[in-house]
Amino acid sequence: MAPAMDIETPNVAENFNDHRDGLALEATSDAIDDVNVMKAAMKVKNGTATQEEVDIYDQSQFDAEKDKTQFRQYEDACDRVKNFYREQHEKQTVAYNLKARNDFKTKTRAEMTIWQAMEKLNTLIDESDPDTSLSQIEHLLQAAEAIRRDCKPKWFQLTGLVHDLGKLLFFYDSRGQWDVVGDTFPVGCRFDESIIYPGTFENNPDSKDPIYSEKHGIYSPGCGMDNIMLSWGHDEYLYHICKEQSTLPDEALAMIRYHSFYPWHSAGGYRWMMNDKDEKMLAAVKAFNPYDLYSKSDEMPDPAKLKEYYMELINTYFPPREGETERVIRW
Repeated sequence: MAPAMDIETPNVAENFNDHRDGLALEATSDAIDDVNVMKAAMKVKNGTATQEEVDIYDQSQFDAEKDKTQFRQYEDACDRVKNFYREQHEKQTVAYNLKARNDFKTKTRAEMTIWQAMEKLNTLIDESDPDTSLSQIEHLLQAAEAIRRDCKPKWFQLTGLVHDLGKLLFFYDSRGQWDVVGDTFPVGCRFDESIIYPGTFENNPDSKDPIYSEKHGIYSPGCGMDNIMLSWGHDEYLYHICKEQSTLPDEALAMIRYHSFYPWHSAGGYRWMMNDKDEKMLAAVKAFNPYDLYSKSDEMPDPAKLKEYYMELINTYFPPREGETERVIRW
C-alpha cells in the first residue's frame, strides 16, 4: 500500500463554469466510492445482506486479506456526497439526457489512442495536486492488475484498465461534476427508492411529470436495459465510445455502462426492466464491482513495466485501422 501523504484539500463546492478542477472531481468521486463501500460493509456486518451480497463482498481473491472497512468512514463522506447528489438528482432530467446524447453524436471532442487518453486524464486531474500519492494511470492499473492476478480473461483485464476513462468528459463537455460521476439511474420513469438519497429528487421537474413520474414511465416491463436511458455521465459516455469503436464483448460493455448503476446491481431496483440478456449482464457487473471499489489500496503498479502487456490487450480489442499502429479513438 502506498504511504499516506498530505494533499491539498479541494474545494468541492466551487463554481466550474470557468475552469475544471480535476482534484475536486476525484475527491467527490472517491467520497462516492467510500459511501458505496461502507454501505456494503454495514449490510454485511448488520446481517441484512443477502448471501449473494456476502459472497461478492468476501470472495474476491485479490482482496481476501484486506479489511474492506479500512477506508474513510461513511459519516465523513456523507455530507459531501449528499450535497453532490442533491444537485445531480435535480438536474438529471429526460430533457438534459436527450441533449447530452445528441451532443455526443454530433461532435468529436478529441482524437487520441487509449494510452494517450490515460495520459491525458493523468495530466488533467493530477496537475492540480502534484503531491497526490497515486496517478490516474496507477489507479487504472490497480484495478486491471487485481483482475489479472485473479486470472480473469484478458478482455476483463482491459475493462478494468479503461473503465474510468469516461471521466475525460469532465474536461470536454460536462456542466459540472453532477453529469460525470455518481451513481447512475434510469430517467423517463419514477425515481426508485433504491437510488441513494431518493428524497433529493423533489426539485427535479420529471418527478412531477404525468408520464415520467409513473413507475414504468416511457418504458414497459421486460424492455431490456439496452433500451433504457441511464443518467448521463462517464459510464454512459465511455460505453457508447467502446460500443462503436471496440470489439469488447457484451459483458465488458455492461461492466463499463453499469458499474455505477448501484440501484440495480447492489440495491435490487429496476428488475422489472430486465430481459433474459440482462440476467447474464448483471452477473458480469457483480463480478466486476469488487475490483472497482476495493483495489484502490493495493500496491502501487509501475506503468513503464506494464505498458507493453496492456498495449497488446488494447490493440486486440481496439484494433488499429489501416496505417495505424494504435487505434485512434474519437472521443
